[in-house]
Amino acid sequence: MRQSRPPDAPPMPTPQSPLRAVNQSRATVLCARLEYAGGLGGQSRGLLGRDGLEPGMGMLFDKGRFTPFMWMHMFFMRFAIDIVFLGRGNTVIRINRRLRPWHVSSIVFGARKALELPAGAADESSTQVGDQISFEPAN
Repeated sequence: MRQSRPPDAPPMPTPQSPLRAVNQSRATVLCARLEYAGGLGGQSRGLLGRDGLEPGMGMLFDKGRFTPFMWMHMFFMRFAIDIVFLGRGNTVIRINRRLRPWHVSSIVFGARKALELPAGAADESSTQVGDQISFEPAN
């Protein structure tokens, strides 16, 4: 039986139709081009093996259906990132800024999505807890 996606779920980005994340509260672009982490295998791999993220690039993670919280690890990573956790309605509920390799993020109850972004991206877009994020096709 096919499961329906929640109403606040953004369309899934693909190489043919990538998405961008826009901070509606601040009228800024949080991420110009999002890559979808994919299924469990893709999510466990995430950004591992990369030397960095180009400015404006990021990765979108969706929470598992029966998982009550989200968290990310930076084991074996080579660079720092920002992680923006989104709750119901794509509202920012936690931001981990400049999370360094070999550290773990906050455990975030109520998170439904997480955006892994280049270090400093949250500050550059003036993103704060409580901001509303929308997803739209990237140009």
